[in-house]
Amino acid sequence: MTRVGWVGVGAMGRPMAEQVAARGASVRAFDANRSRLDGLSDFGIEPVGSAREAAEGVELLVVMTATPDQGEVVLFGTAENAPDDGEVGAVSALAPGSCVVVMATVGPGAVERWGTRLAEREVALVDAPVSGGTARAGRGELVTMVGGDPDAVDAAGPVLEAVSSRVVVVGPAPGDGQRMKLVNQLLCGIHIAAAAEALGFAEALGLDAAVAFDVVSRGAAASFMLEDRGPRMLHGEFDQVHSALDIFVKDMGLVTGAARDATYPAPLAAAAEQRYLAARRAGLGRLDDAAIIEISRGLPPRRPDTASSGCE
Repeated sequence: MTRVGWVGVGAMGRPMAEQVAARGASVRAFDANRSRLDGLSDFGIEPVGSAREAAEGVELLVVMTATPDQGEVVLFGTAENAPDDGEVGAVSALAPGSCVVVMATVGPGAVERWGTRLAEREVALVDAPVSGGTARAGRGELVTMVGGDPDAVDAAGPVLEAVSSRVVVVGPAPGDGQRMKLVNQLLCGIHIAAAAEALGFAEALGLDAAVAFDVVSRGAAASFMLEDRGPRMLHGEFDQVHSALDIFVKDMGLVTGAARDATYPAPLAAAAEQRYLAARRAGLGRLDDAAIIEISRGLPPRRPDTASSGCE
């Protein structure tokens, strides 16, 4: 039985961990938001009190944090109340020959740095971000974009297959999976912003937005993001968070940053990023990302949020 540590059991991470446990793996999980650990034992997952504890005695450690900074802390963090070796990060508990599987969207720079530091401890890194949303995560039907050494990818195979309907190896090194995920997120971020603008436009024209949604979602203008987010945009269902708007603030920042590094013009991505930033400034950051339509509607802002905390 594969022993798996899991850090990050948020909207995506939790159903993914449940799928891995359902395949017979022994899973122990940690999340900085302790309330997310409630009920995990009902799915055969052992909740633990720290990232270091999640990593003790495991063969694979999955990272599903919301941001690169959170990933850095859970892997390499230190604290005043650290054990005698001075470390509380998960990496300090990993044995040589084990593997870290980064399934979060953190950008290529982060996983390349982590891969170098892990290699010094004889720990492999598999770069394996996912796409598909919470419903597909709950069915084990995500698309997983993988970069890493073939032997390490083989070792991570049981976890990758448990959460995925399709596992695609896109390159031989950590960072390659993240680059492919940024291509994916460029389209996703633009499509959500475009869906919000289109439905807001219908309302501004005096049309029934629900009828407009029904019409355009059946024609050439259809997209997964329109079909998935459209109903929540229409009904204002923003408090039940499938994916926080702050996640796309982070992701579109990674996209535009990578585009600058590649001297690649990405004007549509940059425009979409500005819409997400406006929505965060309006206090919508912790709500479902469908709430971006409120910017198109020109509704009064809520009290501004700070960036989301916790894990994906």
